[in-house]
Amino acid sequence: MAKRDYYDVLGISKSASQDEIKKAYRSLAKKYHPDVSKEKDAEAKFKEVQEAYDVLNDSNKKAQYDRFGHAGTGQDPFGGAGGGFGGFGGFDDIISQFFGGGQTRRTRQTSNVGEDLNMRMTIDFMEAVLGTTKNVSVDITQDCGHCHGSGAESSKDVHTCSKCHGQGFINVDQRTMFGTMRSQQVCPQCQGEGQTIDNKCHVCSGAGRVKTKKTVDVKVPAGVDNEMTLRVPSYGNGGRKGAESGDLYITFRVKPHKVFKRRGSDIILDVPITFTQAALGDKIDIPTIYGEVELTIPAGIQSGTELKLKNKGTKDPRTGKTGDQHVIVNIETPKNLSSEEKKLFEQLSKLDSPRKKSGWDKFKSFFTN
Repeated sequence: MAKRDYYDVLGISKSASQDEIKKAYRSLAKKYHPDVSKEKDAEAKFKEVQEAYDVLNDSNKKAQYDRFGHAGTGQDPFGGAGGGFGGFGGFDDIISQFFGGGQTRRTRQTSNVGEDLNMRMTIDFMEAVLGTTKNVSVDITQDCGHCHGSGAESSKDVHTCSKCHGQGFINVDQRTMFGTMRSQQVCPQCQGEGQTIDNKCHVCSGAGRVKTKKTVDVKVPAGVDNEMTLRVPSYGNGGRKGAESGDLYITFRVKPHKVFKRRGSDIILDVPITFTQAALGDKIDIPTIYGEVELTIPAGIQSGTELKLKNKGTKDPRTGKTGDQHVIVNIETPKNLSSEEKKLFEQLSKLDSPRKKSGWDKFKSFFTN
């Protein structure tokens, strides 16, 4: 059976760049690898993809192939430089996504997506319950703007590694008592990068990455509470070689308020009232996180009673529902009475019916009966 054209195998044109060749290979290798694919002829297709990549990814072999076709490659399609299935060729970065890699596989980072960043932010109570906008500045690492992450002064300074042919690793055969064993090692010439650089970028000194500062206006939603975390997409470290950036995660600490307290999305407020207000009832202005509202104190209210102000709490940032404000009434006992006030309380005491038991009398009767 005649071999297919290597460009057709990878689905690329003859003018495809090295990045396009690698991208096509990785996509097809992932699709047809026998440990992943369920297609009947997956193994044969994977070998075909591997063979095409081994040739087209090597500048010398590619030149010979473009000139003489398959006759110019002069290689065993399932052995030689590609390593066949023994080392999965350049497929380690794909396999590790499914199986977590292994001891003999490359240890370099397989994903170019930028790393996430984490930070903590302290905000005031009212900012948390009502929501606010904060200007946040973060230090990030991203691809160098001059070399676009290549680490080279120009594209002409980047070359495919001559030792590993762009794979980033080499196959090593070792003789053991069980026979010849093949393993993989990071290429010592390119340190696993698959390419070498003649002249390093003058901006990043060949690192391909630079540090910079990034600012963003973060909208803090109403209802944020202690230890809640907000995700700000794409404000983490920049991705490598055009990949998407990581995210920024902000964990909040909320300062306590002098008067208000929280119970989930409900606001709690302790309000002192006088004996007279408790006995006769009253209408008083009560502070809420939205401003003052009028609250009716019913006559005869007891200390510790909770009165509810509907929808005067904060929002639940997850559901959007608004809580209530609970007003806890505390009756204050007057101190340092004037002589006139003392006389009035004595008169009130005499008006109490002798047959009417006080709360204390009722409580004491449980121990005397």
